[in-house]
Amino acid sequence: MFLARLTKRVGIAATTLFGVGVIVFVLLRVAPGDPVAMMIAPGATPADIAALRARYGLDESIPVQFMLWLKGILAGDFGTSISIRRDVLDLLAERLPATLELATLALLVAILIGGGVAIIGTMLRRTRGESVVDAANGLLLAIPDFVWALALVLVLGVFYPVLPLSGRVNPQSADDFVTRFYLVESIATLRFDKFLEVASHMVMPTLALALPLAAVIARVLKQALSEAMVQDYVLLARLKGMSELRLILQEALRNAVGPTLALTGVQFTFLIGGTVIVERIFSYPGVGNMAIDAVINRDLPLIQGLVLVFGLMFIVINILVDLAVVALNPRLRHG
Repeated sequence: MFLARLTKRVGIAATTLFGVGVIVFVLLRVAPGDPVAMMIAPGATPADIAALRARYGLDESIPVQFMLWLKGILAGDFGTSISIRRDVLDLLAERLPATLELATLALLVAILIGGGVAIIGTMLRRTRGESVVDAANGLLLAIPDFVWALALVLVLGVFYPVLPLSGRVNPQSADDFVTRFYLVESIATLRFDKFLEVASHMVMPTLALALPLAAVIARVLKQALSEAMVQDYVLLARLKGMSELRLILQEALRNAVGPTLALTGVQFTFLIGGTVIVERIFSYPGVGNMAIDAVINRDLPLIQGLVLVFGLMFIVINILVDLAVVALNPRLRHG
């Protein structure tokens, strides 16, 4: 049954990804503007323009262009960026690790903050302290990530300049890394000076992304914990003399984490998409920042590659979350 469920999800994922590719490809072709116009040098002749259009396959009909692009994708060729003049797959491999590290770190911070707020709120239920926790959580939920980013820039980058405002590392340190996963590599190689350098550049963008997500996690987990705390098995454990914190951590939390995990997975996919604006504010060299430049320059091959990568990440994350929820819930696992 597990294999059947997984096979079905993979089939749906492949169909969804194909549909995303079709929609994005067609919309980019029918939208106003000519990407070749961004590349034409002063004094270019009509023959030069025609040759350039032929080079990128823009002189063919949309169905023919799509089939050529799909054939290239299946062969691992995502095309060449119009604005950067580099292979799209190389650009994605170069920038994607930065975004993955940022999004993953933001998720971990959000889980810690959101989980802590939910547990504290549950311990303070039916008291004045619960209202304070709910009000603080509502404030976090109401402010979007880019506003947090701007506030952090003003406070920690301008008024009290204790953290770097842009980039992943200092320019002179970029050549010290073998891989593009700077944070992971610095930990794996025990170079804690590099770890501190990378982490200092990630503090503000991580917090900007994590705080709104933490509020969502806190609200859902607190609601699930409140429902679990009135169940018979928790009441029985309380009669045995368990402390309130132990009741929450040992009895209620494991039954409340299922719906929270499902929502967190969905929100994580939105978080990855949300890195676009935050990366731009902090000049963080990830795929989000590159996506804005690609849209401005109407870089069709790069936009298509970015959308496919984002779509693939969304699908994979959702599948992993579904499998995790099934693994944690015996009724779903055996149903």
